[in-house]
Amino acid sequence: MKRIYVSLAVALASASGAATVASAQSNRSAAHSSAAATVQLRHTSLGSILVSSSGRTLYEFTRDHGNKNSCVAISGCSAAWPSLKASGRPTAGSGVKASLLSTSGGQVTYAGHPLYTYSGDSGPGETSYVGVKAFGGAWYAINASGGAVK
Repeated sequence: MKRIYVSLAVALASASGAATVASAQSNRSAAHSSAAATVQLRHTSLGSILVSSSGRTLYEFTRDHGNKNSCVAISGCSAAWPSLKASGRPTAGSGVKASLLSTSGGQVTYAGHPLYTYSGDSGPGETSYVGVKAFGGAWYAINASGGAVK
């Protein structure tokens, strides 16, 4: 079921024109961006994981290395998995280690992992997309220590 949603998101992003994708990405960036993004900890059925200030699960992409966003170079990836952006220094909510938070090119990172949301999440605390394989890698949630939650 997870792969169907990811495939659908990719198909929709690919089927729409370049201007539409650019517009959608611009709208998503605004929705996932703030002057000072706050990363929080939320208890879920998978354990405690990092979430955005709106409660959306934050993901790491296994193709990323050294704070570098690999998703941006893959057609349709950023439309399905928008990066968490911040123009200022991100802040740590309760239980989140501020020393592990940073930014790279405006994207929030945690323990060296660029952070993403998933455009198909149904709402705060959604975890059914954790472990999805798409765009040549896997998408995992992250715990407060910076480890992958599978």
